[in-house]
Amino acid sequence: MQTNVQSDNSQMASGPLRGHPIGGTLIEVKDISLSFGGVKALTRISFDVKEHEIRAIIGPNGAGKSSMLNCINGVYQPQEGTVLWRGQPLAGITPAQAARMGISRTFQNIALFKGMSVLDNIMAGCNLRTHANFLEVAFGLPRARREELSNREEVEEIIGFLEIEHIRKTPVGRLPYGLQKRVELARALAAKPSVLLLDEPMAGMNIEEKQDMCRFILDVNDHYGTTMILIEHDMGVVMDISDRVVVLDYGKKIGDGTPNEVRNNQDVIDAYLGVAH
Repeated sequence: MQTNVQSDNSQMASGPLRGHPIGGTLIEVKDISLSFGGVKALTRISFDVKEHEIRAIIGPNGAGKSSMLNCINGVYQPQEGTVLWRGQPLAGITPAQAARMGISRTFQNIALFKGMSVLDNIMAGCNLRTHANFLEVAFGLPRARREELSNREEVEEIIGFLEIEHIRKTPVGRLPYGLQKRVELARALAAKPSVLLLDEPMAGMNIEEKQDMCRFILDVNDHYGTTMILIEHDMGVVMDISDRVVVLDYGKKIGDGTPNEVRNNQDVIDAYLGVAH
């Protein structure tokens, strides 16, 4: 992970400049604790996520970042604490239920259908919004045809927005890594999420690919108003595109605030430079 935490105020970013105003609280994490056997992954973590913002979660390897995302979208059920969605607890939900509520997810390791085309992969993201049953789809009945047409139009818009028209018919397995990540983002957008959980969307990318992904994340946030919770190891990326940042270390929260506030936090500096341990 990059450890370029600095105290030089001239280097700091104050978050992205966008058209969508930050709204009220959309997700509230309250005193979440998660353990696996005797190992504590998270200890009494609390923070909130506001509508339309880009909220970053950072920390050294093993800090509990992905575990936190897994608690938000129902992969893990914490032993203590509550995750609130628009003021209502999410206790006991599954990832599929979370997706239907508007919480979509991308992963550290690309989870696409490698033998399918870009278009078909993105179309798969519409499945949770489809109301036609199997027989309606199989026999091409009117509701199924209407939904297929509507979904196709929306997917084509996403393809154009993310500038992947030239690869729309290409099998995903033939694409370079950076484009596969963009296709995964497109598939997540096809579910029309209110909140998009991005787990290391730039892992393994070169500088040019990172620049492209940063631009698309900001564009999606601005154009669709999508709220984003972002895990990312590249501190420069985090400071450039985030509105607020929460910092975890060994499953505990050690910082929370704007990029400038977090970058000046001595506990955060110590954690990244290994001073505190």
